[in-house]
Amino acid sequence: QVQLVESGGGLVQAGGSLRLSCAASGRTFSSYAMGWFRQAPGKEREFVAAINRSGGNTYYADSVKGRFAISRDDAKNTVYLQMNSLKPEDTAVYYCAANTKGGPFYSSSYYYTGTYDYWGQGTQVTVSS
Repeated sequence: QVQLVESGGGLVQAGGSLRLSCAASGRTFSSYAMGWFRQAPGKEREFVAAINRSGGNTYYADSVKGRFAISRDDAKNTVYLQMNSLKPEDTAVYYCAANTKGGPFYSSSYYYTGTYDYWGQGTQVTVSS
């Protein structure tokens, strides 16, 4: 079992910044691919960003490219999402997710919820205009 705990959400004005953290249990964190997704009220969960096991490859939704940055610290079993230039449309519950099965093996797989087998409970991000 892997537990993921997100933190760092909150209320921020448009144009501001937040950094989300996701702490993972387990001794093999470095073997997990990690992702961030978000879900706004009445909408489906959508991909935000992902990072592969080595940290050498990152992936972003078009809506956040150039504003968000995902990173990982394997020594701390933690993945981060730095969010800058926040917009009201970024308001959502943000979820951390882990793929612990040794993949994904295709870049396109990072974008799909089904790729990930563990999820955190989510942290609320609210951006006021």
